[in-house]
Amino acid sequence: MTIKTIGVVGAGQMGGGIAQVAAQSGFTVILCDVKDEFLARGVAAIEKSLAKLAEKGKLAEDAKIVRSRISTTTKLEDFSGCDLIVEAIVENMNAKADCFKKLDAIAPAHAILASNTSSISITAIAATTQRPAQVIGMHFMNPVVLMQLVEIIRGQKTSDETYAAVKAAAEKMGKTGAEVQDYPGFVSNRVLMPMINEAIKCLYDGVGTGETIDKVMKLG
Repeated sequence: MTIKTIGVVGAGQMGGGIAQVAAQSGFTVILCDVKDEFLARGVAAIEKSLAKLAEKGKLAEDAKIVRSRISTTTKLEDFSGCDLIVEAIVENMNAKADCFKKLDAIAPAHAILASNTSSISITAIAATTQRPAQVIGMHFMNPVVLMQLVEIIRGQKTSDETYAAVKAAAEKMGKTGAEVQDYPGFVSNRVLMPMINEAIKCLYDGVGTGETIDKVMKLG
């Protein structure tokens, strides 16, 4: 499957970043949010980021050309021609379930539905749709424009074809895709959470001050 048009749900920090890297990589992008003011804020952040990259000589094309690949909408129905739709809304299962049910009814039969969730089960999200084989996780790291990793999470019914298409899309965006199975926290947060908890315990035990613990972790 060839992915040409990508829809992004949510124009916040993550959604805007995903839209930007997709546009920089030559994809046609449709960015959706519930209010025009949210879209305006997201687009302003994208334009500011593109300007900075251009100033540093890190943008392969003119910023205006990249920006022209991104259109905005407040209607999910405008995703009816997308090949891949990436959800990047609030980290809440009920909200994601509602979003995926709507996307499932709107998206073309061949389209892949992906979630940028950092911890919610892809299998559970996929179960809200009629296309579980075409549902997958694309967990981009923050900030999206700078971080190379994308955790690609396979639900229990995610097909090999879906995985291959999403991995190829991630690589076209200049990212490194890491195949991960559907367990709580996936890999990044499963490893991160115990480390953060241990840092809190170090503070509780008086091993070091908060400033000292931060300094050790940042510099060491």
